Amino acid sequence: MPERKACEMGPVSVISETRCELGEGPLWHPLRGTLYWFDVLGCRLYSGENGDERYWQFDETVSACGWVDQSRLLIAGETRLFVFDVETGRQETVCPFEPGNTVTRSNDGRADPWGGFWIGSMGKNVMHDDAERGAGAIWRFYRGEMVLLYPGISIANAICFAPDRSCAYYTDTMRRRVFRQALNPSDGFPAGAPEVFLDLRAEGLNPDGAVVDSEGCIWNAQWGAGRVARYGPDGKLREVIGLPARQTSCPAFGGPDMSTLFVTSAALGLDGAADGKTYAVETPYRGVPEHRVIL
Repeated sequence: MPERKACEMGPVSVISETRCELGEGPLWHPLRGTLYWFDVLGCRLYSGENGDERYWQFDETVSACGWVDQSRLLIAGETRLFVFDVETGRQETVCPFEPGNTVTRSNDGRADPWGGFWIGSMGKNVMHDDAERGAGAIWRFYRGEMVLLYPGISIANAICFAPDRSCAYYTDTMRRRVFRQALNPSDGFPAGAPEVFLDLRAEGLNPDGAVVDSEGCIWNAQWGAGRVARYGPDGKLREVIGLPARQTSCPAFGGPDMSTLFVTSAALGLDGAADGKTYAVETPYRGVPEHRVIL
């Protein structure tokens, strides 16, 4: 199939009218053909399939997940990583998450090509409390172990991976820079020091969640700007999708041919009717199916 041109980008549509206080962590499950996403502060996991929406309520904040098999997800919660069965509702704790650290919660996360799961944390009140700046971190769950990758993070976001497995991306939103990290081809751990990939300070943009397409371009939701921006592997801006929600939080590719871009948003602190809803737009590009988490 010939690639469609950028001018053929479809219109933005609402796929969920639910106004999430803090929508996050969209995941297209490649086996179920279902979109999952979170309302972090509402402590809920949502799913949408064939126009039907449902949710599961938890007793702590939940923010990101990876798929384990047909029915099970690995979910990052405030205090633990746990396996959740969407068919039975059964939960099974895998490991604690930042035990003893009472000021942080999980935030952005994504499975890597080696079956690991990268998960970041942030201060619960970091936007209002200077003492929580730098209290978070980015971790990797791999073969049953949690390994600290980057300490001193205020708001971990934009975790995603190049389709050729060469590198990972991540950001500390408050620093307004996205970093690129070379990866060891044998096990996916960082190789060498990270380098600055995008510096958005001059534009005053806040990088939030991100995903990489099959061409190696990174799509970054930019909190407060009402948009998702596509950057090439060279860091140059290629396209921008404007959305009616001001606080866009995270994109994910999905749909039958992986060309639909889903975008979560947040109603936190806003009263606009469009804020907090979950959106979709048909693109002329293809995403990469999310990797399976190996427990």
